[in-house]
Amino acid sequence: MGLVARLVGDRVAAGQGDQAAFTDETLGVVSYRALHDAVRRYATRLRKGGCVMGTRGLVVSDDSAGAVLACLALWANGCVAVPVSPLLTDEEIAFIARDSAATLVHFGVPEARRRALRPLLADGLAVFTAEEANEAFDERAVRGHEVSAAFGEEEGAEAEVLLQYTSGSTGRPKGVRQSLRGLLAVIDGFGRRVPLKPGDVVLSTAKLSFGYGFGSSLLCPLAAGAHAVLLAGPVDVYTLLAALRRHRPTVLCTVPRMYALLLEHVRDRSDLASLRLGLSAGEHLPDELSGRFTARFGTPLVDALGATEAGHIVLIADEGPRRGAVPVPGVTATVRDERGRVVSGEEPGRLHVRGASVALGYLDRPEQDREVFADGGVYTGDIVSRTAEGRLAYLCRADDVLNLGGHKVAPSEIEAVVGGVPGVARCAVVAGTDEAGLAQAIAYVVPEKAGAEEDLGRAVRAAIRKGLAAYKRPAQVRFVDELPTTSTGKLARYRLRDQVNRG
Repeated sequence: MGLVARLVGDRVAAGQGDQAAFTDETLGVVSYRALHDAVRRYATRLRKGGCVMGTRGLVVSDDSAGAVLACLALWANGCVAVPVSPLLTDEEIAFIARDSAATLVHFGVPEARRRALRPLLADGLAVFTAEEANEAFDERAVRGHEVSAAFGEEEGAEAEVLLQYTSGSTGRPKGVRQSLRGLLAVIDGFGRRVPLKPGDVVLSTAKLSFGYGFGSSLLCPLAAGAHAVLLAGPVDVYTLLAALRRHRPTVLCTVPRMYALLLEHVRDRSDLASLRLGLSAGEHLPDELSGRFTARFGTPLVDALGATEAGHIVLIADEGPRRGAVPVPGVTATVRDERGRVVSGEEPGRLHVRGASVALGYLDRPEQDREVFADGGVYTGDIVSRTAEGRLAYLCRADDVLNLGGHKVAPSEIEAVVGGVPGVARCAVVAGTDEAGLAQAIAYVVPEKAGAEEDLGRAVRAAIRKGLAAYKRPAQVRFVDELPTTSTGKLARYRLRDQVNRG
């Protein structure tokens, strides 16, 4: 069965076409029938505009019905959807366009941004816009010759249908190739462990361009016949509170730091009265935070661990983080040492998962592919251990990647921006924690001249605002006389981390 048939066509065929599929800030409520018809119209437009089966299409857009429609229409034409965050810089988007060898782009960004991006993209790239996608939702639109395969795609189970980019530990974006089999396994596995139902209203702060958001705002709600609320623009605690009051969701999908902020800012418990469940992913949920949230609002939080390379969520701590996590149906999880051997008892090791949801691998990254997609599955990059009850307890990341609000950021990305500021001699970025125990980036800066910290601080902060997406910006910039080194002269990041922990 194809994805469009599973996510949209079957709902209409079952007589549930009038149920709400999405709420979009521009279009309002979009029903499953309206989405069904719009997919046919937009898929036809894409095909007439040069969309060829098997090729890849960029979807550069914030969360919207148009972005969802673009992904579905690409699938309807047998193409690969490549969701891209508009928060990335123009150069990063241009890199992804080249790396993916995309033949078309759907722009869900303002006209000025399109004009800036267009010269950076390959000549001959077919361009489609959010305005064209929104027209496809117009019931008066002329259907023309609709795509015959729109609700019965012919791709094989191993066909690539989604390419998701993640920076991982290198700072260079890597395309993770998701298969039809894998996305259907996400729906069937995670969907059974955290079941949604047609009456649910799902609100996710994670964006469609990231694995967590793609699953929580598109795959899982549509597969369950639920109603997803799509939030455009940056989502802070005030934006989220307004959305909670307006849309009254039953399921909230966000990151631990947002649950901590809700504890600080919610004055009226009725703001969250509609919630029956909170899903937390993107970074580890502290047990103390989970307990306080549930005690105050009565909403249980489910701590989840996932990885783009594994498809979506693979571990669920549905009895609280302290009790440990279990694999979702269809996933086998083991703890392994550096040689790939399964460790015994409660010894810590690398998390390795097997299952149908595991991605096909990286696009054109053979060396990294062999390292990560190994031993019959994938290494997620997390260090875990087994509890006495046989569950899995998260310990830390296996590398120096910063996990900031669910986004993996290489320290080198931040260091390159800060280190390029005139007057900065050296810079190192490590992870610290805020008062809620959540990860944040701390930038340590060595100035070339003593006594220039005030002016240099302003220059560094200006460079950070200009050169880094909001989620990559360090929470603190600290000036030091020198950076700690090992006996061989290498940067001793562990000593900086110790310094952070000591405050």
